[in-house]
Amino acid sequence: MHIQSFSIENDFKIKPFKKLITVDSDKSLSIRSFLFGAISQGISKTSNTLESHDVYDTIKNLRKLGVKIKKISPKSYLIYGKGLGSLVAKKNLKLNFGNSGTLARLLTGILSTTPDIEINVMGDKSLNKRNMKKLIELMSEFGAEFFPKNKFNFPLKLISSEIPIGIKYNSGVSAQLKSAVMLAGLNSYGITEIKEKEISRDHSENLLIKNFDSVKVKKKPIKLIKIFGKKQLTPIDIKIPGDPSSAAFFTALTLLSKNSYLIVKNVGLNPTRIGFYELLKKHKANIKFKNKKKKHNELFGDIHIKSSKLAPLKASKKYYVKSTDEYPILFVIAALTNGRSVFKGIGDLANKESNRIKEMQKVLRQIGIKSEVKKNEVKIYGNASIEKVNKTIYVPNLGDHRICMSTFILSSLTGIKTKIKNFETVFTSAPSFLNIIKQLGGKFEIKK
Repeated sequence: MHIQSFSIENDFKIKPFKKLITVDSDKSLSIRSFLFGAISQGISKTSNTLESHDVYDTIKNLRKLGVKIKKISPKSYLIYGKGLGSLVAKKNLKLNFGNSGTLARLLTGILSTTPDIEINVMGDKSLNKRNMKKLIELMSEFGAEFFPKNKFNFPLKLISSEIPIGIKYNSGVSAQLKSAVMLAGLNSYGITEIKEKEISRDHSENLLIKNFDSVKVKKKPIKLIKIFGKKQLTPIDIKIPGDPSSAAFFTALTLLSKNSYLIVKNVGLNPTRIGFYELLKKHKANIKFKNKKKKHNELFGDIHIKSSKLAPLKASKKYYVKSTDEYPILFVIAALTNGRSVFKGIGDLANKESNRIKEMQKVLRQIGIKSEVKKNEVKIYGNASIEKVNKTIYVPNLGDHRICMSTFILSSLTGIKTKIKNFETVFTSAPSFLNIIKQLGGKFEIKK
């Protein structure tokens, strides 16, 4: 699916609204449902799946690797899995992961221990810039090889391990690396052990929860995941909830719009994903989770948001892992909240679709908001009464959906004229974003 490149221009300040919306389905779970289904034994089903660029790239790559995937109705798919080690590839097949770091790391994890794989892997311009050194080192421990040697970004040649053997890994803040190790371990001999010193999102563990022979998770005193290799996986059947990261942008818009109220229905409320909401609640945001339910070990429910007068945000390092994707929009909230906000432990934001610290600093500088950056910390000096300045916020082609959406929300809250290039990159995660903006009374111009 190819979307023509377009830019967005906006200078319309949103008026008060009271609405009920649903947001796009969870991207992390949608991508994982296809990947886990592909290596399970039997037919898996995923419904209410996100239909975005990143997910289409997942489907396209799995089909290239011999997996039958059938669309049975809008957002619902059957994945015909043939079990572990069943993916096949002609020598020198090219796989393109597009913009998706999740797909790149997780599928590389699967392929590194799949027999007879010798392929070329790459991404789009943005993904090809990202540092994959840690992924390459971890997969090399399983016996996979990457060429050219000592090159740590795509494109690369991947040759899978002939006799993969389980490894021990002390996991950090990256759920993608943890998941890549889990997926590689599932088709390795022996046991793969993952010690999780810093808790990261646990969708992969939740999807494997019924595979008692393959996966054991011990939560205390320190989280330990044991993967027992070469045991077949049972198929999955999952209905994907709304994406809490997509809901974050509309939450910010509501909190900072006067006299506004929003209900977002059926959003994933997995405790490892709601740092954004917890942080804002701690700083006087009127946010409530209602109608909570649990399915497939995943918590979901409705989010109720009211306009609020926020205190400056103080985010310690512990929030980073639970709200990694939301920092660009948190910087916008900080910019429009009086006082000094401080974000710590965020050095890894430099290795996202763009350097999100540097790029958001550029955006805020264009409207006169001062910020200070140290290696692992950002301070933002906010101004709630920022006037409609006679300037234009300009965002170049960064290939970063979160920067595009955050800047658009900033523009809608202030009415400051904004030009955002290559806005189509938002469709990697949130194809409904502009339609929801219209529902809330927002306006914009599309420029081809």
